[in-house]
Amino acid sequence: MTVVTLGPEGTYSHRAASALADRDAIEFRQSVTAIVDAVASEDHDRGVIPIENSIEGSVTESLDALAEYDVAVVREIVTPIRHALLAQGPGFDTIASHSQALAQCRSYLEREYPDVTLEAVASTAQGVEYAREDPSMAGIGHPANADNGTTLEVLAEDIQDQDSNATRFFAVAPAEERSKGGGKTSLVVYPNANYPGLLLELLEPFADRDINLTRVESRPSGQRLGDYVFHIDIEAGLYEARTNEAIADIETIAENGWVRKLGSYDTEHVVE
Repeated sequence: MTVVTLGPEGTYSHRAASALADRDAIEFRQSVTAIVDAVASEDHDRGVIPIENSIEGSVTESLDALAEYDVAVVREIVTPIRHALLAQGPGFDTIASHSQALAQCRSYLEREYPDVTLEAVASTAQGVEYAREDPSMAGIGHPANADNGTTLEVLAEDIQDQDSNATRFFAVAPAEERSKGGGKTSLVVYPNANYPGLLLELLEPFADRDINLTRVESRPSGQRLGDYVFHIDIEAGLYEARTNEAIADIETIAENGWVRKLGSYDTEHVVE
């Protein structure tokens, strides 16, 4: 199996992807869109993308890619986020990391390094690489990244604002691999409409059938101002009659748009 995720080596996405394949068998891209495109075109069997962080919320590029490309979600992977400050020494003037990581450590950085420049880069691992190459820079990433070379030291561990910090990842596959089996299901709904009560209409079919919604989020469709795509996660599988009945109601509401069933899946925890 070929797996592609956010690189370079050592990202949290890389750690999550290790649930699917040996770490040395995983390839990398620099954007979520490139990962989903590689899976949709069947260049790779699986892609692993971040969906939601417990502190900073949803990863919007991932949501937009799932709306743009026809792929399946076949597994949810949850991993705790343990951020460490990594540098060659204390004499740095810039901290580089992914924008989400910088935001997840906001309180620590404001308290300990109020005068240091913060630089958002493509991934936590890229920030660590910058710190490895340049003594004037520090990175934020998993403390194990310091083991990849002899130049970096861990200046501080567990610097995230919340100890419960965790990220959900989706394992995506080509569309024909969608499954009906699993305890959760993800949908993307584009009603192609905007009127009072629309969102309530979209949610009522689930409430009427006692289906719990674990996430509802809207993203601009890109078609016109005020026009939205809805991402919905539910605690029910596509094998269940109540799920299909609810989706049928939603398809009627969105008859001028579309409903994409990304598939049903189970959750796996990667705790290392």
